[in-house]
This record gives sequence, C-alpha cells and structure tokens, in this order.
Amino acid sequence: MTHLKLWGRLSSINVQKVVWALDELHLRYERVDAGGAFGIVNTPEYRRMNPNGLVPVLEESDGFSLFESNAIIRYLVARHPGSTLLPADLRMRADAERWMDWQATTATPALRDVFWQLVRTKPEARDASVIAQSTGASAAMAHIIDARLADRPYLAGDSFSMGDIPLGCHVKRWLALPIERPSLPNLEAWFARISERPGARVVMAVPLS
Repeated sequence: MTHLKLWGRLSSINVQKVVWALDELHLRYERVDAGGAFGIVNTPEYRRMNPNGLVPVLEESDGFSLFESNAIIRYLVARHPGSTLLPADLRMRADAERWMDWQATTATPALRDVFWQLVRTKPEARDASVIAQSTGASAAMAHIIDARLADRPYLAGDSFSMGDIPLGCHVKRWLALPIERPSLPNLEAWFARISERPGARVVMAVPLS
C-alpha cells in the first residue's frame, strides 16, 4: 500500500483543502508541518518536490510528488473513485472543477488583501483603503456563490463534490474575518451543511493565523 505524506502547516488554506479531501476519501496519511514558522520549504530536498517553495506537497512512498492543492485533490479523487467527490457525469465533473479553478483564480485573490491586513499585519501598519477594497471585492464573490446555490444544495448539483471543498475553505476564512458581510442565506445554508461533514470538522476548527 502506498504511504501518503502531506507536507504543510494546517493554518494554510491550501493545506486545509487537501486534508479535507483526504478525510472525505478515508485515506490514511502522515502530515508534516512545513512552511511559515516551521521552515523546511527552502531546503534543497523540499525544492525538488516543489520549486516554488510553497505548501502543500503530496508525497507518495514510491517517489511521486505533486504540488498545487487543487491538482492534488483532483489526483486523489481520480485515484480513489467511488465517492461523490468525483462526479460520474462529465459535465458535472467539469462544473465541479470550474468552481475549484474559480476559487483559486478569482475568489481567493479578492479576499487575500483583507485577510493579510487583518490577520497578518500589525494594527498600526494596516491600510484602511486596502481593507475596504478587498472587503468589497470579496463580498461580490460571495454574492456569486449565493446566486449559484439558489437552486441547488451544492455547487455542482445535488451531491457534495470536490468542487465544494476549496470554496468551503475559502468561505470559512471569509466568515471568520472581523468585517461587515451581507446576509446571504443560500451561501450560509450551504456552508452550514458542508461544515457538518466529518472531513470538514478538522479544518473548520483551525483559527485564522
């Protein structure tokens, strides 16, 4: 049996995504803290697995390694089929993957500045205009998610899929920030639903840092 090792600190949203997927698939794995205060990511050994020096990296005991969190999720669900994470219908699968990509390219960049300002920047060094701009941009993204969920319980349809995991981690971060947010009942109901999943409980309990 292949041994799975996940490199990355649990405070990283990208590590959280993979942890959630691994737990959904009931896969045993070893997680090694890396990145941030834990270091490791700039060592030659780590850079051979991920030349970007970022987390996470999934390493298998036969020497195969993979970086980029959404790519890792796709790999895991394809290698371990049978759950709803990988929709059997090709269009539903593409739909799930679309929301994974949208999280990485659109939603998270909108939220990044307000997160960094309020969580990782000392109060005296914060920029109110940057916070306001990012808060507004992230609210616009949340409205898109809310509208998508108006007629379906999950992003790709009737079943929880891999498409819900990255945005679930993103929305968890958005809801935990000390900012004003619009009332979005569809998003809130979806988030409450997915937060009850066993795979979600570990990452939902991690405080922002």
